[in-house]
Amino acid sequence: MSDDAPRPEPDAVAGAPHPRHTMRLVGQDRAEAAFLNTYAGGRLHHAWLLTGPRGVGKATLAWRIARFLLTDPGGVAEGGGLFGEAPPAPASLDVPADHPVLRRMAGLAEPHLFLLRRGWDEKAKPPRLKTVITVDEVRRLKGFFGLSSADGGRRVVIIDAADEMNTSAANALLKLLEEPPEGAVLLLVSHRPSGLLPTIRSRCRELRLDTLGPEDMAAAMSAAGIEPDGDPAALAELSGGSVGEAIRLAEMDGLALYTALVTLIAHAPGIDRPAALALAESCAGREAEPRFDLMLRLAGLLLHRLARSGVTGPPAVEAAPGEAAMLARLAPDPAAGRRWAELAETLQGRARHGRAVNLDPASLILDMLLQMDQMAAGRAA
Repeated sequence: MSDDAPRPEPDAVAGAPHPRHTMRLVGQDRAEAAFLNTYAGGRLHHAWLLTGPRGVGKATLAWRIARFLLTDPGGVAEGGGLFGEAPPAPASLDVPADHPVLRRMAGLAEPHLFLLRRGWDEKAKPPRLKTVITVDEVRRLKGFFGLSSADGGRRVVIIDAADEMNTSAANALLKLLEEPPEGAVLLLVSHRPSGLLPTIRSRCRELRLDTLGPEDMAAAMSAAGIEPDGDPAALAELSGGSVGEAIRLAEMDGLALYTALVTLIAHAPGIDRPAALALAESCAGREAEPRFDLMLRLAGLLLHRLARSGVTGPPAVEAAPGEAAMLARLAPDPAAGRRWAELAETLQGRARHGRAVNLDPASLILDMLLQMDQMAAGRAA
């Protein structure tokens, strides 16, 4: 990446607009209503933990709340209602599209907003994104609250994602949660809240976001400017109701790749070796690394669907044509489901080890496919 090339943002999904540019949030009316009810009741908490699976709209909701708080008459934008009277209770988090605060927020130039996320390691050659949020990033909040306190009003901090803080950063944030500045509201995005310090969780009010069904998924992707090929129900099923994951699948033709995988395993035992080799070799090479990562995820997903099918039966919605029949045949009972679950754990461990020692991606994928074929052969025997 050249020095003048735009740097990727760590809190954005490739192929989709950044959450700060996404005005509409689909399928999370319950979470929005919970926040508004608390706000209208005069019980605005100083820290909110937005939880749920990755990609369901947590960051988008955080930015919607931030826009609302910084443009509402009770916030910095207006300084109160006309003649000091209380403004009417808001009915939604929507704000005027032409409000100047929105333009400043879109450009990350709003002085009452602080975005805490992974920074860049400028000492590295070339510079690269840090793998964690460090304590130095959290310490910048002290300067933010000092500079923004002069004109009063609300100050909003978005932490995306809180799971990425290292131990020192988490402890520094905890001190801020214990003694929050006047008018501060902290919005913590968390994909794995169980991994956060219990003391951080206890000082936040949780907003749980739901996974999206097919209709909401289609609407959310349309709002992001993406019209994927294939069945929306299959995309919702394969992505687990996550818009972010659905966008990744759509951008990388994930539905077609999963269909190819299902078609191959549907003939197990005795899969088509040349077809398996061709599928594996399509994941080889530096340029195919994203496809390799996706293939590992999809193979793991298929193994877990086989394991679950053995216990609960095939899913109501197929993620690929012929998947239900394949699942019913290869995982007809709980015993078979347990064996597929054990294989999933084994192959995931082998994949992690293979990546750590730079094993050839094609060899790793082919081995995984052959192990699945061998498991099917054991089932047939």
